[in-house]
Amino acid sequence: MRPVLILLLLVPLAGVSVLTGVASVADGDFLVLTVSRLPRTAAVMLTGAALAVAGVVMQQLVRNRFVEPGTTGTGEAAALGLLAVTLLAPGAALWLRMGVATLAGLAGTALFLAMIRRLPPQEMLLVPLAGLVWSGVLGAMVLHIGWQTDLLQYVSIWMMTGEFSGIIAGRYELLWLAGLAAGLALLAADRLAILGLGDGVARGLGLNPAAVMRLGLVIVALVTALVMATVGMVPFLGLVVPNIVSRVMGDNLRASLPVTALGGAALLLACDIIGRLLIHPYEIPVGAVLGVVGAVLFLWLLWRAPAHG
Repeated sequence: MRPVLILLLLVPLAGVSVLTGVASVADGDFLVLTVSRLPRTAAVMLTGAALAVAGVVMQQLVRNRFVEPGTTGTGEAAALGLLAVTLLAPGAALWLRMGVATLAGLAGTALFLAMIRRLPPQEMLLVPLAGLVWSGVLGAMVLHIGWQTDLLQYVSIWMMTGEFSGIIAGRYELLWLAGLAAGLALLAADRLAILGLGDGVARGLGLNPAAVMRLGLVIVALVTALVMATVGMVPFLGLVVPNIVSRVMGDNLRASLPVTALGGAALLLACDIIGRLLIHPYEIPVGAVLGVVGAVLFLWLLWRAPAHG
């Protein structure tokens, strides 16, 4: 699988996305194109690419292919941080809110990693189960605090499934930072691959596992916080795309990460187009469409035997 093949799919999908909507850009309404269609298409592609790469990073940190940031409490922890800064400093600047959310997501992920270190290494399925429990606990805390402080509707915007209908120019630019974080993972691909082999192997090859772990945590927390605050939570993407790519290309992260990023962008863009066309002129949130598609793909991955060779 080569990146050019994914690009051949991504380019027409981007074209369809730009042309899909109630208003027709063919009538010369370029304001719709520049303010809505192009920003939305860019936001979907950035979100898909960043979340797919974050999924790979999370799987390398945990050394388990059945996890992603959405199933390890990262998003819920980031939401808890956003809620805290909203209550304590309601007038805080956007960069401060994002910083607090990123730190909270990092702390939540670090606590999850500390918990799974106590699990039997041979019981791989316990890791995603522990992640789901941890996500549920943090999510319940967010909802309880939101209900007690009359901020439940505010919180639901972050916790709901991904929604791009409100994306316009000026309301998606933070996602470029998520894209830059994913690019940082591409630069550190070799280090992340070595870390996935275990701390002992990493030290034997002259790598500092703790430093790479910190870098991975920052990437995952930053991507998750930025995406969640902009469009809400997007399920399954960081789980199914890395697994599909790894089955085709193996574990060479330097070669597979660009394909993973492009594949994540293509899958999310396709789901967004489906959500916009199914009940046109109304929309189904892309998170709902991806939830169905991702569940089917995940069941297929579980059913298919791992690729060899």
